[in-house]
Amino acid sequence: MTAILELRHVSKAFGHVVALDDVSLQARAGSVLVIVGDNGAGKSTMIKVLAGVYPVDRGEMLIDGRPVNLTSPAKAREHGISVVFQNLALVECLDVAANMYLGRPIRYAGFFADRRAMVEGAADTLKALKVRIPSVRVPVGVLSGGQRQGVAIARAVQQDARIVLLDEPTAALGYRETQQVITIIRELRDAGKSVVLISHDLEVVFDVADEIQVMRLGRVQGVRRRENADKSEIVGLITGAIEPDREQVAREAESAR
Repeated sequence: MTAILELRHVSKAFGHVVALDDVSLQARAGSVLVIVGDNGAGKSTMIKVLAGVYPVDRGEMLIDGRPVNLTSPAKAREHGISVVFQNLALVECLDVAANMYLGRPIRYAGFFADRRAMVEGAADTLKALKVRIPSVRVPVGVLSGGQRQGVAIARAVQQDARIVLLDEPTAALGYRETQQVITIIRELRDAGKSVVLISHDLEVVFDVADEIQVMRLGRVQGVRRRENADKSEIVGLITGAIEPDREQVAREAESAR
């Protein structure tokens, strides 16, 4: 399956600290790619590169096989990329519908916010993703953690995103809320979206991943199809207990194109 989003030999440094070192990545439509790694592995930097927050020092990014230069998050959105960071960027005192259209309200007569259209649009998107909340008219502050994640993901999808980046969406959630988020991720995949997910929870990783990419100290340790992945090997690659075959990693990067 052809990759919809690629990184090819990307490097990114902050002063003398190398956050990404010759990193390649392929994300496909209708598939979930999970990035795993310990603290300092480069996962968050990678997400911010993909989201247009950080420019790369070397290497290139491609969408649909064509090189792109994402100079800002707005430019990333123009290319169909939306990101949900850990802080969610939701306003607790506003209701769900208002949060779904935050910064881009539907207007009529060129000026007035069309409240009815936003309520209906928010409800339709949440229903399509099977996000269960009491009402789109309730303040976000009364929702559970899992419900808030659902609203944030639905907002990303509503921006016509083909590629959805999720940064630790199940962190600090209980079992039931985690399962709700997993259901939403599966709905995204079934809708043909390309999902790139950062997670430290291997139970979640093996539940939703189609592919698993292991990072350590800014470098790719290996990429595995979930059906061929072994948890003990993944843990070993994350911790450094297992040294990767660098020639194999290079072959994986080339053969996935």
